[in-house]
Amino acid sequence: MDEALLRGLTPSVLTVLVRRGADFAAAEDAMQDALVEALRVWPTDPPRDPKGWLVTVAWRKFLDATRADTARRRREDRVEEEPAPGPTPAVDDTLQLYFLCAHPSLTPASAVALTLRAVGGLTTRQIARAYLVPEATMAQRISRAKRTVSGVRFDRPGDVATVLRVLYLVFNEGYSGDVDLAAEAIRLTRRLAAAVDHPEAAGLLALMLLHHARRAARTASDGSLVPLAEQDRGRWDTAAIAEGVGILQAALARDRLGEFQAQAAIAALHADAPTAEETDWPQIVEWYDELARLTDSPVVRLNRAVAVGEADGPRAGLASLAALDPSLPRYTAVAAYLNERDGDLATAARLYAEAAHKAPDLAERDHLTRQAARLNARRRR
Repeated sequence: MDEALLRGLTPSVLTVLVRRGADFAAAEDAMQDALVEALRVWPTDPPRDPKGWLVTVAWRKFLDATRADTARRRREDRVEEEPAPGPTPAVDDTLQLYFLCAHPSLTPASAVALTLRAVGGLTTRQIARAYLVPEATMAQRISRAKRTVSGVRFDRPGDVATVLRVLYLVFNEGYSGDVDLAAEAIRLTRRLAAAVDHPEAAGLLALMLLHHARRAARTASDGSLVPLAEQDRGRWDTAAIAEGVGILQAALARDRLGEFQAQAAIAALHADAPTAEETDWPQIVEWYDELARLTDSPVVRLNRAVAVGEADGPRAGLASLAALDPSLPRYTAVAAYLNERDGDLATAARLYAEAAHKAPDLAERDHLTRQAARLNARRRR
């Protein structure tokens, strides 16, 4: 069963259903039913036209649900207009569907959550983790968004900034999570940057390219995480770095600085350093200051504390960290790193072990556990 094919076809099939008259919530429900049917049927009887098969089955599922609805009489005309089976046009409607989910009637948070679920293929748990909220809270948010967008047609575009935020989160989940969507996020962001006059679209594309360029070096052959300072820079994609830097420079020249451009500037400084020791940490701190001014994000301030620790020493980094909420994700891991840099191995080992228990995924938990074990072994010598 080719799950990647199913995931890739989902946006196009959803678009066809909505264009035929299904409201978004009902179309997504019908799409999920069709996917379940595909998982049952395709392994033994694969279709010649997978997209056409999904469209046909999903539309029938929608019609079945419509006929059973109490509003059947108001929908009879639409029910009787089922198109004849046949090939469907090979049109990529994914980006258009992103704009539908970013409809002005939705709050930005709800629009992002709905798109990640319906188009990005992420689970409610993965989206909740990206937003740092309980899974039940995110499930309610997505349900409300689906109800709100019901009946919305494709002729009402959503907000570009919201679509950019969705693409950013999809890339982050694809880059570090268990669903690989990073390449698809880059493809869609490239299309969006070419279609709209928005410097943050270029900034986001540059950021994605610069991060994606380091992907091959982020994990060892056994699947363990490799920290940035320890990565083999010979494995970085220099062509992607050059493209990302060029796009970023053109965006910055427009003097309309935004969050994604600032993040891309930080990534570019890391990519520009021949070795970890040659990283321009003072300039990175300056960019984090700009980013904090633009976003007022506690996570940005947490990352800034690491940069301050590199630029001005671990004591300065710990002082910056002390001003932040200890409940922040990865706060304990940062505290462990800075304490290790400051020579307090006992505190660092304890904090690494504590951070491992809070880690959001297995790879990070294993990495932090190894750090704790490494320091404990050094202390026993």
